[in-house]
Amino acid sequence: MLNYDLVVVGGGPAGMAAAIKARECGIDSILILERAESLGGILEQCIHTGFGLQYFGEQLSGPEYADRFIEQVNDMNIEYKTDTMVLDVTEDKTVYAVNKKDGLLEIKAKSVILAMGCRERPRGALNIAGTRASGIMTAGTAQKYVNIDGYMPGKKVVILGSGDIGLIMARRMTLEGAKVECVCELMPYSSGLTRNIVQCLDDFDIPLYLSTTVIDIHGKDRVTGVTIASVDENRQPIPGTERRIDCDTLLLSVGLIPENELTKNVGIGLDRVTNGAVVDEYRETDHEGIFACGNVLHVHDLVDFVTQESQIVGEGAARYIQGKKGEPAYITTKGVGAVRYIVPQKVNIKNEGDVKLFFRVGSTFKNATVKVSYDGNELISRKRPRLAPGEMENVTIKNDMLKGFAEGGVIEITVEA
Repeated sequence: MLNYDLVVVGGGPAGMAAAIKARECGIDSILILERAESLGGILEQCIHTGFGLQYFGEQLSGPEYADRFIEQVNDMNIEYKTDTMVLDVTEDKTVYAVNKKDGLLEIKAKSVILAMGCRERPRGALNIAGTRASGIMTAGTAQKYVNIDGYMPGKKVVILGSGDIGLIMARRMTLEGAKVECVCELMPYSSGLTRNIVQCLDDFDIPLYLSTTVIDIHGKDRVTGVTIASVDENRQPIPGTERRIDCDTLLLSVGLIPENELTKNVGIGLDRVTNGAVVDEYRETDHEGIFACGNVLHVHDLVDFVTQESQIVGEGAARYIQGKKGEPAYITTKGVGAVRYIVPQKVNIKNEGDVKLFFRVGSTFKNATVKVSYDGNELISRKRPRLAPGEMENVTIKNDMLKGFAEGGVIEITVEA
């Protein structure tokens, strides 16, 4: 059995940032476990720019952003094992993993950080009619084929879903010589960042059809086309709006699912909206000493926010290991109306600093007011020119406010148009 103060499951941007912060806070015995052959996570295949604007104040590609943290991991002599699959995490913080070099590993940790990221929702979850022809894949798979393997998935493309990776792949496929016929989005709004809609669709004259979905896939051995249709307010196809589009490739960008199988195995409570763990302001789960951060907790729109959140987690894990946590007194957070979820779901009123609450709305707003209240009393009111489901928002609760709260209270966030 191996013994470490801190084991980080996942060596992507979340896991690396958390480990680096824990080391800065005085934790020397740290082990990162990563199932890929190298650190960096999904950033290794994201060769487009746009990363680092919030955190570094400059535009970086995905590999460049990841490399800055890989360098820090190496400079700090933080131990890591790549090509290593974590099989299980137990309630007593024992981690079981396997790789080709060491075989089966049993690792006892004082604290565990879960940073496994997320995966794409596949075709099987969509119930689209049609054959199992080749040419149907997730946008992330196509991105790996093009950017890492050097393969072109197809020449005539339809994209279902307007998530950021789908928008980015619309541009990428166009630049590689493919014809992107359209991007179809089931909802009446895009789930991607506004800048990606402008830079990836508008700049290349690629049409975006809202309230539209794919209802049939044609072709036996290879996709030959799809049938799209408009949908009503209940997301059901409207008869008479069907239209066939010839294509040889269908890319799916229909949502991301946090990789929470390990989280479930431990018995950690999950939020039904985020599909991630229920956590406090340091992102500690309901199992003491086990933390979660990054896209395994809730899907972020910017990797910069992943980094900032993971640094909070690294500090929280260090505090726990060093015995600085103390006895907490929690209040809960609650999204009302258009606010779909809030992270963290609970806040320790004995916390020493300010607490930033992240949230997402369920529809698009212009010139809206975000209001924060505690047990019915309004605390904060902020005007926002635009709110969209694809862009995460946040509000900060000052520490002097927290000190005036009582255990068991509720903080609510609402949006008024």
